[in-house]
Amino acid sequence: MIGFGLSDDQEMLRDLAQDFAKSEMRPVVEHHDTTGEYPWDVIRKAHERGLMNTHIPERFGGLGLGALDACIISEEIAWGCTGIGTAMEANALALQPVIEGASDALMQKYVAPLTEEPKMVAYAVTEPGAGSDVAGLRSTAVKKGDKYILNGSKMWITNAGVAEWFFVVAYTDKAAKYKGMTAFLVERGWDGVEVGKKEWNMGQRCSDTRGVSFQDVEVPAENVIGAEGMGWKLAMGAFDHTRPVVASAAVGLARSAMEHATKYAMERQTMGVPIAQHQAVSFMIADMAKDIEAARLLVRQAAWMKDNGIQNTMYASMAKAFAADAAHRIASDAVQIFGGYGFNTEYPVEKLLRDSKIFQIYEGTSQIQRLIIAREHFRKSM
Repeated sequence: MIGFGLSDDQEMLRDLAQDFAKSEMRPVVEHHDTTGEYPWDVIRKAHERGLMNTHIPERFGGLGLGALDACIISEEIAWGCTGIGTAMEANALALQPVIEGASDALMQKYVAPLTEEPKMVAYAVTEPGAGSDVAGLRSTAVKKGDKYILNGSKMWITNAGVAEWFFVVAYTDKAAKYKGMTAFLVERGWDGVEVGKKEWNMGQRCSDTRGVSFQDVEVPAENVIGAEGMGWKLAMGAFDHTRPVVASAAVGLARSAMEHATKYAMERQTMGVPIAQHQAVSFMIADMAKDIEAARLLVRQAAWMKDNGIQNTMYASMAKAFAADAAHRIASDAVQIFGGYGFNTEYPVEKLLRDSKIFQIYEGTSQIQRLIIAREHFRKSM
């Protein structure tokens, strides 16, 4: 039997997140987009209401919710603002590989405190010359006694300026290629950790994005996540959980763009009738509606598979690519429906178009998602 409805608990989560987005996020969207100020006040309120770090296991003080639950929350939060939403959701990407590979001691020391107060963390893998091509990493960690000496530079790290600690991947054995990558949990306050200036990006401007450098940083051996050589597997495996969540945020943005476009099309008149009655406009909105529904179904299938222990790598990439491309197209069409007003910063769709582009880039570009889909498709066909 196939069911597409949400459980009572999931409907409560959706309603809670939707109410939060409406009451706490929408009123401050313009301020944070204009100033780039980190949304600490919103984050504190979200933490109080149980809308952050939802997948931390119960035995470490968390809610132990699954990927599908996270997607339901993420869509509503992104409907409110994807800039604020990305700042909130960045914790999930840093936490996922730690939850999957860290010892209980590391979990108790570094993860459990996140349930007690709104602390932020960051996933520090991307480098100036290694984005989607993680195999191109240059960071190294050389073992000396009971410590590793970490050196390297990371780039485009979300939450870098506010993070308490970083999930970091570096080579411990370059000759072993991707099997020679090791993951570490690195505290921001350690000697040799330097965080760069805040980047002023096209969109999602209140999401704190910076470079991070590690200069002879001494990392205790107990801060290795998993074991030597597991870094690649942990870093990439996290995406099976987080890509559906990011895709759900793209759905939330697309939904917001469609709602604005629909309202405007019903009010704006040309040739004596609302532009919604012109086929050229109504077909654009029809395409928005069908693509949003299709994207949401892909998101929920990928998340459901993850929660049920089914390999979801291909479906996570399908959801990410489809939802990201759809969100950018829908935001662009919303601007088109608004006409000249849509190109103006006083109207909401301009921001949505700027914010939408990053969904085709972070957590693996839309082109990388297609490579993964093709690889998995042909592998299954052999």
